[in-house]
Amino acid sequence: ALACAAAPALAAEPPLRIAVVNDRTGPFSDYGAARAVIAARLAVEDFGRTVLGRNIEILSVDHQNKPDVASTQVRQMFDSGGVDAVADGAASSAALAIQSVARERGKIFLITGATTVELTGKECSPTGFHFAPDTYAIANATTKALIASGGKSWFFITADYAFGKSLEEQARAVLAANGGKFVGAVRHPLNSSDMASYLLQAQSSHAEVVGLANAGTDLVNTIKQAQEFGLTGGKQRVTGFLLDIIDAHALGLKAAQGLQFVDPFYWDLNDQTRAWTKRFLQASGGKIPGQIHAGTYTAVLHYLKAVAAAKSTDGPTVARKMKELPINDMYHANTRIREDGRVLNDLHLVTVKSPQESKYPFDYFKLLSVIPGDKSYRPMGEGACP
Repeated sequence: ALACAAAPALAAEPPLRIAVVNDRTGPFSDYGAARAVIAARLAVEDFGRTVLGRNIEILSVDHQNKPDVASTQVRQMFDSGGVDAVADGAASSAALAIQSVARERGKIFLITGATTVELTGKECSPTGFHFAPDTYAIANATTKALIASGGKSWFFITADYAFGKSLEEQARAVLAANGGKFVGAVRHPLNSSDMASYLLQAQSSHAEVVGLANAGTDLVNTIKQAQEFGLTGGKQRVTGFLLDIIDAHALGLKAAQGLQFVDPFYWDLNDQTRAWTKRFLQASGGKIPGQIHAGTYTAVLHYLKAVAAAKSTDGPTVARKMKELPINDMYHANTRIREDGRVLNDLHLVTVKSPQESKYPFDYFKLLSVIPGDKSYRPMGEGACP
């Protein structure tokens, strides 16, 4: 179903339409979903609601995490729905399908949900922009941090689709390059509720670290069940690569405390992020924004600035302007975009606070270090982007 939010119509000129395409009912429905739509609308509001004399509309579309559904929906919106850009993308498999259609049609894809590194590698697009952190950066920062703190041997519980496979592959490469040891891995289907057999294999491996290369409710379920099996708080350490504040909130601080991971956005970073989050909480009925929501806000806002600067909605023309302009907003400061579409945003290595350390609502993370964007991501020459 399509849900539209539009300002009062301007005479004659058709609206500029941006579609937020993601998972509204499945394992990622707490991550992008309706909150990403709210973030996109905040960007439209901050931009001024019109561009080039046209109203700006935000559409909301559920692709059900199915690549074939995603590609069909996006093709129809580009060809006959008057849509100029798509945001979010959710699951990497669906995002890769959207990227293919957007590349064919010369339309803008603002990738804020998917993380597979192939979106700026062999599946890159001149009109595709990766605002979300990718599997290379996530694996690199998290794995190095845990190796440095004594986690040398690893076992992986991996989601059996593009994101999970890519994340495990990247993490294993970091292990090999930094003196770590790969003990084994097991893969599970997307949206699995029972992780018992996978956790038993991880436990029997005696690996020092159990790396969770999954996301969404799969990740939350795995951590909760790992606690029941006694994997957390013992000799083995459990780490989730793609955690954010949504997961910490779902788990509760008692279960999540001590987990380390990287996150490009945390609401409590500075006065600007706190002020924006206050507006988001009001618009969302008290639901905290995570990295996908902040990423969707900044992506839509930067796209609209580029449309205005280019005086055009033509995809390739706007794409060139997006790469030319630095990103400046509530949590980016002169961030640049590479030719392969990689947004070089900083990453934050954080750990989850204990219940005793948390002093106010959503006071969940302790900042350990900042990893600059130009140090976080795979060098462009290694990505095979044509």
